[in-house]
Amino acid sequence: MPTDQAKTRELATRSALAFVPDRAAGAGMLAAAGALTPQLRRLPHNPIISPRCDNAWESFATFNTAAIHLDGRVHFLYRAMGELGISVLGYASSADGIHVDERADEPAYVPRESFEMTPAPPRQHAHPNPYARQYMSGGGYGGCEDPRLTLIDDTLYMTYVAFNGFAPPRVALTSIAVNDFLAQRWTWRRPVLISRPGIVDKNAVLFPERIGGEYVFFHRVFPEMLVSRRESLEFGEDDYLSGKFSIAPRPGFWDSRKVGAGPPPIRTKDGWLLIYHAVDDRHDSKYKVGAMLLDLVEPKRVLHRSPAPILAPDAPAENEGHKAGVVYPCGAVVMGDELIVYYGGADKFVCAATYGLSEFLEKLEQAAVSAC
Repeated sequence: MPTDQAKTRELATRSALAFVPDRAAGAGMLAAAGALTPQLRRLPHNPIISPRCDNAWESFATFNTAAIHLDGRVHFLYRAMGELGISVLGYASSADGIHVDERADEPAYVPRESFEMTPAPPRQHAHPNPYARQYMSGGGYGGCEDPRLTLIDDTLYMTYVAFNGFAPPRVALTSIAVNDFLAQRWTWRRPVLISRPGIVDKNAVLFPERIGGEYVFFHRVFPEMLVSRRESLEFGEDDYLSGKFSIAPRPGFWDSRKVGAGPPPIRTKDGWLLIYHAVDDRHDSKYKVGAMLLDLVEPKRVLHRSPAPILAPDAPAENEGHKAGVVYPCGAVVMGDELIVYYGGADKFVCAATYGLSEFLEKLEQAAVSAC
């Protein structure tokens, strides 16, 4: 007999697959729905953050940024690498969200625990074989990767991928007081691992408020997004995210192979807006961006899901870097009624794209309904 956990996972998967077209209904209906899907508008001056040769720690790549709108500015923590291939996090900010007018000369966050530190600078070896290449991303040999930021009360929580060059990458959690963050006093709390050992777990996001009295995380264990709920953000020994529910890829769609959360979900009047990345089975190295609307009370329940990507890697900054064909969202803010999505381009740059939020939600719903 199936376990309760298996039953709940099956129900969540059925919900996530609710919009899978049958072959008889065919490509025509899906193509029509895809044409209705809102397309994010790239900034004409992309990329907004690029590597700086005069800073060794960010001379090779700057990409996959977290973003948070605080105190009248948009603040970025972006993944940065120098020639040694160790990922640290740099800081930048913007008054209008689309032009970076402040950028720190030193990292805001660096690896400091054994689970995120390589034992020696990797490129000092005669060859990279001592490192687990199957776990490498963005050309990195270890460190702190792909951050996300969530504000709850007066504390900023940061999830990121911790990788020591050998073991499967895991999700780490740290935090900082908002006042210290704004003053660029990097008094981060000691990070803890919150995903299970021996499993590649990435793309963790924390919802910005409790739901039903619980904290909610999304995180990705191939090929699906897992949903975990907790009463506390304190993690003890052998205490990890549970992943009892899931949102799955959709056979026959653009997100058929794997899916992962992008920025932390944004609360709207219509539901939680989740920007996510995905790849399909035909082009499994090409990352695209989509959107879902989730139920405000039961966020594992998908209300609407884009039948086509809202952004595909078609621009130069998304192809002329370390890895061609990548748009990888990790941050998003709403300024007025303008949705701004920040994403890594080609594992090299930070780029941004926008859309009016009200119109975006309306078109997303129309496109999803037409795909049914």
